[in-house]
Amino acid sequence: MSKEILSVLEHMEKEKGISRDDMIAAITQAIRGAAAKGIGFGQDLRVEINPKTGALKAWANFKVVDSVADPSTEIHIEKAHLYSAAPKLGDIVTKEIDPSLLGRIAAQTARQAIMQRVRQFEKDKIYEDYKDMVGDIVTGTVRRRERGDLMIELGKAEATLPPRECIPGENYAPGERIRCLLLNIENTARGPEIILSRASAKFVRRLFELEVAEISDGTVSIEAMAREPGYRTKISVNTTDPKVDPVGACVGARGARVKSIVRELGGEKIDIIRFYPDPHRMLEEAIKPALPKNVRVDERNRRIYFEVAEKDLAIAIGRGGQNAKLTSRLIGWKLDISREKHEALGFEERKQKAIAGFGPATGITEEQASKLVAMGINSLEAAEGVAAEDLVGAGFSEEEAQAVIALLATAKETSSAGKDGG
Repeated sequence: MSKEILSVLEHMEKEKGISRDDMIAAITQAIRGAAAKGIGFGQDLRVEINPKTGALKAWANFKVVDSVADPSTEIHIEKAHLYSAAPKLGDIVTKEIDPSLLGRIAAQTARQAIMQRVRQFEKDKIYEDYKDMVGDIVTGTVRRRERGDLMIELGKAEATLPPRECIPGENYAPGERIRCLLLNIENTARGPEIILSRASAKFVRRLFELEVAEISDGTVSIEAMAREPGYRTKISVNTTDPKVDPVGACVGARGARVKSIVRELGGEKIDIIRFYPDPHRMLEEAIKPALPKNVRVDERNRRIYFEVAEKDLAIAIGRGGQNAKLTSRLIGWKLDISREKHEALGFEERKQKAIAGFGPATGITEEQASKLVAMGINSLEAAEGVAAEDLVGAGFSEEEAQAVIALLATAKETSSAGKDGG
């Protein structure tokens, strides 16, 4: 049996990475439990294994008595002389067990217990190996799809990539290599459960940390991120060195750095902007190329109200409102976006101002002034050279047209006289 034990120790140490001392402790405990039941030595059994030779030795402890009630734990004082020079009542004597007898009785039960402990050792080792890798990027091989989950082989461990952590539109076949973020690891009754992610914003952050040296050394920092997997990621960056352009550092020469990350994400768009503590400035940067107008910041409710031109509205809101959502999450303020009303209101205001410009002093009614403005005659100067026939064509009656021309001429003369007198 010593050869079998030695081969088990060597195999587990080389193939499974389980130390010899740990395996010996597991085997001795398993044999002790199995042999105690099989041979009938109670629980007071001691087992030792030589780590170099695999040799097995075992001893049973008995209490010295003058009348034996339980042969599995007690020994008569006369028989105790076989194992101790001068035994006394109440003493504990130790009897060595024949290893071959122990082996025949305990082997099968011990083998099952050993395999259970080995599996537990493997689970514990996987947990120890991966628990400090949470938040890191790992590379694995796709093995199969199980109830919608992708099962990924990571060396000696198997991990799960749930559907919710996949990038929409991506599809991997068995045997393909895949990079993921090690999102979480939990020690369950079935063993360690490793959860991976490609949809997390932390995955993109970690890619930037690996790709951009300035982020790794702390010169450039990622202040905020917002991501809609498969669609777009917005990231704001800052720097502690005024000589460093944080956006340029992340983009890289000819866009090499950001292109590498975009390829890894399957073409997902990435917007990199400079961080500013002022939310108004952050809004301007985050919503480009759209231009926010008439911005109103509600500090109390952390809300920003603004307008964009008609042509920029679709850009600012994005498909399904995603761009607006990402911008809101990036700057940490709620956004209220509306179509710009400035142009329509401006025309109406100019129209009313022009109508009022003719004024009651000219004798021209508001209705007549409105008709004149509609023709493009928005001031007395603009009425120069206008004839009654022109007004008739714009909705005035012939008599009314003549009267308005006379009023305009009088008002102009009065205006000129006023200027000359001044």
